[in-house]
Amino acid sequence: MAVPDVRLRQIGLVARIALALVFFWHGLAPKILWLSPGEAMMIEAHGLAPVDLLARLAGLAEITLALLLLVGRWRWPLALAAALLVALLLDVALFTPELLVQAFNPVSTNLAALALCWVVWVAERPT
Repeated sequence: MAVPDVRLRQIGLVARIALALVFFWHGLAPKILWLSPGEAMMIEAHGLAPVDLLARLAGLAEITLALLLLVGRWRWPLALAAALLVALLLDVALFTPELLVQAFNPVSTNLAALALCWVVWVAERPT
């Protein structure tokens, strides 16, 4: 049985909002409001400085992506989000693999967010 178009749009909207909230929160809380030790560790693993400034800039980029996901129904921010989620997960695996086994680790977070990208992509597929 096919899902009615209205229901599919609702599913896509809820998934899009949830995905935007993931990027918004991960940009705001651990990077701008309170620099988490894990975020600092990931930046330091690349030998980059100043850590505080780079974390804030990364947070602003994530918040910008969240807003792009919310303000339009464009598909390119979804593709960008998916690419970033994969790239950043690989980055953590290569440079700070100890974070992969922590509670609320990038594996679970990024895979769930990738699933949201897929749901939105399919639900908002042009007809």
